[in-house]
Amino acid sequence: MISAHQPVDYSRKWLVLAAVAMGIFLATIDGSIVNVALPTLVQALNADLATVEWVVLGYLLTLTTLMLSVGRLADMFGKKPLYLTGIIVFTIGSMLCGLSSSIYMLIGFRVLQAIGAAMTTALGTAIVTEAFPARERGRALGLSGGIVSVGIVLGPTVGGILLDHLSWHWIFFVNLPVGIVGVLMVSRFVPNFKPAGGQRFDFAGAGMLFVSILCLLLALTVGQYIGFATLPVAGLLAVFVVGVVGFVAIERRVDHPMIDLGMFRNTLFTVNLVTGFVTFVAIAGTTILMPFYLANILGFQPQEMGLLMAVVPLSMGSIAPLSGALSDRVGVRPIAVAGLLTLLVGYAAITTLGAETTALGYALRFLPIGIGMGIFQSPNNSAIMGAAPRARLGIASGLLALTRTLGQTVGVSVFGALWAGRVMAQAGGILDGGATAAAPLIQVAALHDTALVIAVWVGLGLLLSIYAVFHERRQAAAGLEAETRFL
Repeated sequence: MISAHQPVDYSRKWLVLAAVAMGIFLATIDGSIVNVALPTLVQALNADLATVEWVVLGYLLTLTTLMLSVGRLADMFGKKPLYLTGIIVFTIGSMLCGLSSSIYMLIGFRVLQAIGAAMTTALGTAIVTEAFPARERGRALGLSGGIVSVGIVLGPTVGGILLDHLSWHWIFFVNLPVGIVGVLMVSRFVPNFKPAGGQRFDFAGAGMLFVSILCLLLALTVGQYIGFATLPVAGLLAVFVVGVVGFVAIERRVDHPMIDLGMFRNTLFTVNLVTGFVTFVAIAGTTILMPFYLANILGFQPQEMGLLMAVVPLSMGSIAPLSGALSDRVGVRPIAVAGLLTLLVGYAAITTLGAETTALGYALRFLPIGIGMGIFQSPNNSAIMGAAPRARLGIASGLLALTRTLGQTVGVSVFGALWAGRVMAQAGGILDGGATAAAPLIQVAALHDTALVIAVWVGLGLLLSIYAVFHERRQAAAGLEAETRFL
């Protein structure tokens, strides 16, 4: 083990990034492959769709609720052991998923997979941050973001090929060689920094946080089916609020808190987390609606839909390394603002989608969204990790991962419900067959309303980021003034 107080050897930084990339790629491609396979699983396992959806939901709930605990444990015991364990658990879980003979076995082993994914997802950014000098952090995190985009794009394609030529079991077996190589690379190349000893895990805070996040996720998930203005959803949201208040109270009292709340006194750290959450909510809102628009309104086939929906991750993955490298040279804030502004242009353009939009017209409207996310995300992630002390990199990385998964869940549920509600309002009442049974022009009008709300949401994130620009300049000026007083 290497003491965390010793200088970092940056000579193996690219090997570390390559090793971490294996875990990032595994978790990313697995999610998109499984989503494609859901209709197949309904038939192959003789199960109803509501049960099969728990193959995804069980994974998501486990992943999201465990990430912050993983981050804290990494700050206590080291990142490498947990990351390595995560890849091993994920790989074993993948094998067991592929061997499952019933839907309930598959759901159980997906939970096991998610435990491993929580370890890799929560800690990948922290390991990369520690492996690179600050002047190259944006570039490195941009490359990590590019790997995520590759996984998102390849998932549906690889999944479709496997389902056409083999069986659903192979969407999990395909993870095994990647996982084995990842275990070998992490074992060989990732340094094992030893944190300061004498720390204790905050079980009360971790338990309270687990219950709070779980109740929020369940409320968002259940609300999509039974409505958000129902007693069960209201009860879950109430438990979430009470749990958050209780968690903060616990963290203020304990000597070794789960999350050091003092980190949020750094205004820029907090702003970066919030604006990151804003973008993930927005991107999820459009991702959930576009398949319905492309299939039901424009009449595209699945292969054509896959190509069109790849516009965002492809453009994002292409731009992210460049924007990260640029932010290393000119600073984070101007690049982040430019990214949010580009995002806003893209979401404003979506409000002009129509029932006769061409494939080219669709791609041109979504291109600014992918470019904007690519410009924004790498510098923003770099700023978040750069603001965290080395002893708190694990929890900072966990918080960053949480904003992504929680933002996606909120975006899917809230904007999906908003679109369905606007369809019903435009149609003048509840429709047999649901919102997708409405006339095309009604669905398009509801899409315009939803896209407008998303654009306003992103606009608020842009204003917050612009505020951060002036706050940063005031801080710099105040620091310069303080220095000159002592000259």
